[in-house]
Amino acid sequence: MESSPFDAWITNDDELVSLLSQEWQRQTSTLQLIASENFASPAVMAATGSVLTNKYAEGYPGRRYYGGNQIVDEVEDLARRRLTALFGADHANVQPHSGANANVAVYQALLETGDTILAMRLDQGGHLTHGSPASMTSKAWHFVSYGVTPRNDDPEHPGEQIDFDNVRDLALTHRPKLIVAGATAYARRIDPSPFREIADEVGALLMFDSAHVAGLIAGGSHPNPVPYADVVTFTTHKTLRGPRGGAILARTELAKKIDSAVFPGQQGGPLENAIAAKAVAFREAALASFAVYTEQIVANAKAFATALAGHGFRLVSGGTENHMVLLDLRDFDGDLTGKEAQEVLDRAGITTNRNTIPDDPRSPFITSGLRVGTAAQTTAGMREGEFTQVADLMARALRGRAVDAEVQAVRADVAELCRSFNPYANFVK
Repeated sequence: MESSPFDAWITNDDELVSLLSQEWQRQTSTLQLIASENFASPAVMAATGSVLTNKYAEGYPGRRYYGGNQIVDEVEDLARRRLTALFGADHANVQPHSGANANVAVYQALLETGDTILAMRLDQGGHLTHGSPASMTSKAWHFVSYGVTPRNDDPEHPGEQIDFDNVRDLALTHRPKLIVAGATAYARRIDPSPFREIADEVGALLMFDSAHVAGLIAGGSHPNPVPYADVVTFTTHKTLRGPRGGAILARTELAKKIDSAVFPGQQGGPLENAIAAKAVAFREAALASFAVYTEQIVANAKAFATALAGHGFRLVSGGTENHMVLLDLRDFDGDLTGKEAQEVLDRAGITTNRNTIPDDPRSPFITSGLRVGTAAQTTAGMREGEFTQVADLMARALRGRAVDAEVQAVRADVAELCRSFNPYANFVK
């Protein structure tokens, strides 16, 4: 088995090296189509495993509770400067361990327990931290949920897009303290301007959760919410192609509240090794080549969506304007669930995730939908032609799912395709 080039320093641990080699093989010989995943650069991974792993740095630059943080302070300041410059923001907090941590920190900073938040319904594209009953957020704050317009198969006026009339009506009725824009399973651009207008009308603050599209924003392929929102949160490991983690951008007048909510409100010592890796990712995202990359992500998604529709998959919202495609499987095969499709595609070497669709009659564990994304394989160098091939392979595997030999034949073709697209051959140096 081919070994990973990134585990050379791991010695005397054959069990772990074997597992890492297996994962390296999986990532480089199969297709990674999960919309929340990407291939981080070797520089990002090197920073994540750097000597900063050793340093405890509770607090903020210039205000630490431990000694020996002179260099760490410079690293964190570098990350903050790069991030504010990248998005044109007043203030940045780069310490959140995840996007969920970032979201909860904002709620804690700006709201009292029990305050009302208006956010997107989970089953129509929202995130767990947008008020799902399964999340602690729904226990601490009162959530009211907006959704999308009804399904409409008219290509000129596609439905299943954010219903701004519904957003405004709910805002006027419930007078939320905070409105949350942003989604985790929504294939269209999200215009921050109408959200700002509604927030101003009811005297609410506006938070934009840009977890999925942060990289597209940085590359100019999605509207920048920073001029409109009071706070912007995101993860650093999706389209931004950095390490796993989160970050918060805020207006100057909210900076102190945000920082205090992250530390000491939620977290102790920050992961300064991850913060260094975030600094690397912010620098990479500021390069002209990154804008070209994000344009290709979107172009690939459009080609992918067109090819999938040609095989009989229904595109939720009628298409895509970002990095993801949300599929309703029922038109392709009424008996095929998202759970089964994900499992079959795994066997075929195509990594995806099942996902609910608007008004899904099936449970979130089963689903009628499948979510796919183009960010990772675009990093690996694939373009529109390859994503058309990927759509063909997906359709073949799902149509032939009852015959293991057919699924394995698709897997062999997937491996052959992947041989020409090593994810670590196309990174910005």
